[in-house]
Amino acid sequence: MQNHNECLTLKFCTFSCLGRGGQRSSHPALLQPESHCVHFFKQGYILTSEIDGTIQMKSYLTGNPEIRLALNEDLSIGRDYRSSYGSGAVILDDCNFHESVHLDNFDVDRTLTLVPPDGEFPVMNYRMTQEFKPPFLINSLIEEAGAFKAEVIIKVSAVFPSSITANTIAIQMPLPKYTTRATFELVAGAIGQAADFKETNKRIEWVIKKIVGGSEHTLRAKLTFSQELHGNIAKESGPVSMTFTIPMYNASKLQVKYLQLAKKSSYNPYRWVRYVTQANSYVARL
Repeated sequence: MQNHNECLTLKFCTFSCLGRGGQRSSHPALLQPESHCVHFFKQGYILTSEIDGTIQMKSYLTGNPEIRLALNEDLSIGRDYRSSYGSGAVILDDCNFHESVHLDNFDVDRTLTLVPPDGEFPVMNYRMTQEFKPPFLINSLIEEAGAFKAEVIIKVSAVFPSSITANTIAIQMPLPKYTTRATFELVAGAIGQAADFKETNKRIEWVIKKIVGGSEHTLRAKLTFSQELHGNIAKESGPVSMTFTIPMYNASKLQVKYLQLAKKSSYNPYRWVRYVTQANSYVARL
């Protein structure tokens, strides 16, 4: 990346659960992990984006019945479908399937059939490189405020729907090693938030209990140093990192629409599917 670009790297997992695995049961359990990488300009424009994901199944079904699993009907595979982007379709660059999966009807109605082996296995691996919005945008700034002082501003914007709430949010920012003190200012009325200066590690820690989609949160910090500032303070600070959990959120939009066991009624996945998006590495450089 060139110096005038801001790089954000995002990796998080989306989990879908149907029933309870580990014992013989009447329906299987599904796990859908996704690893996301996003690079964007400092102004927030996305430069590159990629998702690597897996639909993982854990099955201990009595009698080993055949399973019919349906994905999005508007699912497209291959770069030739990129012109459909913006229409709401799910577009994968490529994918592959477990040896137990039969694709007889996949091209017609996007359904998979399989007799799952006991245990856990990947039903489908997929990759997506079309542009998508990351769940959070981070804007951060550090400026000198005197020979021995500086001010930090960190703004977090949630760009997911207002019907969704993220929780257990933690934001950290390393500071210059000669930082001796930090005082904080939160927006009036902020609830469930706390900021602290970890003197041993020389970093800011900002904890937010929950963030509703569409909202913004800002932290201001005033720093005091033990020596006079020289050079570019931004080079000695950051990057800003963030961890979070977002229940019922799936960035790729690839979903299991229904699950059906042979000679039994279809399961409505909404009754059992629980999507949870978690950040493993979400970093914005100053």
